[in-house]
Amino acid sequence: MLRYKVYFLCLLSVFVLGSFNMNKSEVKYLPLGDSYTICTGATEKESWPVILSQHLNDAKIKTTLLDNPARNGFSTQNLIDRELPLVKKLKPDFVTILIGVNDWVRQIPAATFQKNLVHILDEVQKELPDKSKIILITIPDFGVTPEGKNYGSGRNISEGIADFNKFIKEEAKKRKLPVVDIFATTQKMKDDNSLVAADGLHPSAKEYAVWETMILPEAVKMLK
Repeated sequence: MLRYKVYFLCLLSVFVLGSFNMNKSEVKYLPLGDSYTICTGATEKESWPVILSQHLNDAKIKTTLLDNPARNGFSTQNLIDRELPLVKKLKPDFVTILIGVNDWVRQIPAATFQKNLVHILDEVQKELPDKSKIILITIPDFGVTPEGKNYGSGRNISEGIADFNKFIKEEAKKRKLPVVDIFATTQKMKDDNSLVAADGLHPSAKEYAVWETMILPEAVKMLK
């Protein structure tokens, strides 16, 4: 009888440990951002967070896309108010952040953008099991698109976005977080209409797919 009890306990231990390892290996992913994360101008299936999740699974990194709370027009303050609560609620293991273009368009002071980004990163890192599981993505140069010039209010869009991106890179460096710098590649939208959506402002599905090819290697390296 004792032998059977020992055998049963061994089987139970294997099952429990196996279940624990299975759950541990699953990556719960939450992208945070604005139109460039919800991928305005493309379908949901063509959005880079969806494609990224699929490719991570293809790479044998079991990944679940929890949600995509990003919305067209969101600023850093909108992210704080509307998206950060979901970080606490959904408890992701891995987060991407692409935010800031609407702060610049609305002429939010750079100091406010910086303060908000620091707050976002502080709060996300506070909730993550591993504080290093964040990828920051730079703001694209929307000024090269046919309609982009209409959103600059007479300012130099490329220079303004580049200044915001400098802070993103500096803050990432302080925290030892990876940055995927898409700024330069988005400037190719100027000479290739296939990279621009029908609205003349947002990237097309083809351009979003390019971003995903840049984000994927960093995600794989981080999550392997």
